[in-house]
Amino acid sequence: MPIVPDVELNRRRREIIDSARACFAKHGYEGATVARLEEATGKTRGAIFHHFGDKESLFLAVASEDAARQAAIVAENGLIEVMRTLIARPEKNSWYATRAEIVRKLRTDPGFEERWRVHQEVLDGAVHSRLEANAAMRDDVPVDVIHTYLSTVMDGLVVKLAEGEPTARLEQMLDLVEQSVRAPVRGK
Repeated sequence: MPIVPDVELNRRRREIIDSARACFAKHGYEGATVARLEEATGKTRGAIFHHFGDKESLFLAVASEDAARQAAIVAENGLIEVMRTLIARPEKNSWYATRAEIVRKLRTDPGFEERWRVHQEVLDGAVHSRLEANAAMRDDVPVDVIHTYLSTVMDGLVVKLAEGEPTARLEQMLDLVEQSVRAPVRGK
């Protein structure tokens, strides 16, 4: 059997992740059957599971990458900017559908939380660091509370996008959220 270079293995893995993301976004976790994943990726189940072991490991790879991408935006611009980007270009941010599936699996699969927690910590760490470093944040509310508030807003935003809420209303809502976490301007 020929030895496949690491570069090629990484390229194949990347293709599978990108195609699987679209499949999970379109069909949800349960609906993304092995047959649909094969069709979406253009790979056999053997090829897919050679790289990921099983469907949940593939889903976690997609979700982990999405969390890392969000964490990078958060580190640079904050969680509200992640939400604004999602509203502005939902078609380019299929991670929001993955996020909805994560929430569903957290509710229905007790063992999933433990497997997911490591990946969520990447995003949580970025949000917490950004909030602590932001001098414009209100100081009368603990950072942990603001973090929980913004995370809750993000999960609600995912639901509203799935429901087809008008983006103009969602943008106005984010303006309100942003105002609510900023320190009041002194002397006004």
